[in-house]
Amino acid sequence: MTEERNEFEVRRQKLATLREHGFDYPNGFKPSHRAAALRSAYDDASKAELEGLNVHVAIAGRMLLRRDMGKACFATLADSGTRIQIYARSNEMGAEQFQVMQQLMDIGDIVAVQGVLMKTNRGELTVQASDIQLLAKSLQPLPEKFHGLADPELKYRRRYLDLIVDEASRQVFESRSAVLASLRKFFHARDYLEVETPMLHPIPGGASAKPFITHHNALARDLYLRIAPELYLKRLVVGGVERVFEINRNFRNEGLSTKHSPEFTMLEFYESYSTYEDLMDLTDELIRFVVKEVTGATQVTFGELSFDCANPARRVTMLDAVADELNVASDDLRDDQKVRALAGKLEVHVADSMDAGACLNELFESQVEPKLHQPTFITQYPASISPLAMRNKDDPDFTDRFEYFIASREIANGFSELNDPDDQRTRFEHQATLRSAGDEEAMTVDEDYLLALEHGMPPTAGEGLGIDRLVMLLTDKHAIRDVMLFPQLRDRTTP
Repeated sequence: MTEERNEFEVRRQKLATLREHGFDYPNGFKPSHRAAALRSAYDDASKAELEGLNVHVAIAGRMLLRRDMGKACFATLADSGTRIQIYARSNEMGAEQFQVMQQLMDIGDIVAVQGVLMKTNRGELTVQASDIQLLAKSLQPLPEKFHGLADPELKYRRRYLDLIVDEASRQVFESRSAVLASLRKFFHARDYLEVETPMLHPIPGGASAKPFITHHNALARDLYLRIAPELYLKRLVVGGVERVFEINRNFRNEGLSTKHSPEFTMLEFYESYSTYEDLMDLTDELIRFVVKEVTGATQVTFGELSFDCANPARRVTMLDAVADELNVASDDLRDDQKVRALAGKLEVHVADSMDAGACLNELFESQVEPKLHQPTFITQYPASISPLAMRNKDDPDFTDRFEYFIASREIANGFSELNDPDDQRTRFEHQATLRSAGDEEAMTVDEDYLLALEHGMPPTAGEGLGIDRLVMLLTDKHAIRDVMLFPQLRDRTTP
């Protein structure tokens, strides 16, 4: 820390000297080229070809490396993640300007360079500088250039430094951007309307989770950060928007883990006159499309796992998945006493308020979910834990719902939507009873949504897909914080 402080003071003094000579953070430089475009156009050109072309350029970026050799200097400039070499000589730039560069400019400074493209004897594309100007001084020294940020947590707390020194980290967020673009491309091509719905809700709803609470002073009432956009999107379906999607933030007041963040990004979409089975087909198609768009292939490697998204995902009911894994009769999993006894034997905690369906889900999450490595749709979720899903016509204890898993991670959740306002009211009231009994994740009765349903919602299927987890999958990252630019972190006592 003392060494860094000393360097900070040295850089401060350099800035003071520059100010004495008129430096005032200029704001008029306009690059004529970008490093990526120059590399694309001229990386394959020979030294002789570049000399004949006489390409003049003006570029800007952060100085990451520098090697001084008396009256000459090599430096590396980073421009939007692409690096390009700079070569400066005293007799080309002028002795005074060259001295300023050598003595008053540092690694990390933002500089503007004008010059001519050339190739070194080793074949490296290089800008032979005729002019180098400082645009912004880096007063704080950068992390050690070969090892980046040694403290993993510092990567999250100071993401700007992580992006400067770690090209692989930048590539993760470029992939994230590509995922978002491909999702929009997929749904726009299918005539879905993209919308934005409220982030502040008068009551919590749309999913079972503990909400964040805030207060609106002008309205003099508490509001809740959005748990899910579901109930607003389905209001739009009632209004005749038969294909609709939204990409935006959700907030759930839950713990931090490698798979969970209190703030995360979701895709939600709804399609009228479709069923949950239609959406499973669509999800297979969507995942295959996004993987191909982002990676150029359909094969994905995640840690030691690999899978081909060109193949449809396996489909199995929750009841069958648990029965097969635990080698028990599926009828036993429907019986409240037997399923509780089984949970006790396996040391799986189930609350007194849980019915057989909720206990079945606890067994699934603890005993089956960790083993779902290959793409799998788990279908037919219990009605008691699916308050917004349509009951299965042949087996009303279960719903026409699925969750999509890859690498033991839930990626998506979808179902045929409950559009019977009377059944929906009954389910809301059951949730409200659970909430009154102390379940902070249970929903409340949304009278306005029930009013919308009473106007008639067409048969519809909807789905939510976790974008952060999808990006984790495609970038082989095993902690959600690695794919979020500025994740929420616990406070720490040291800076």
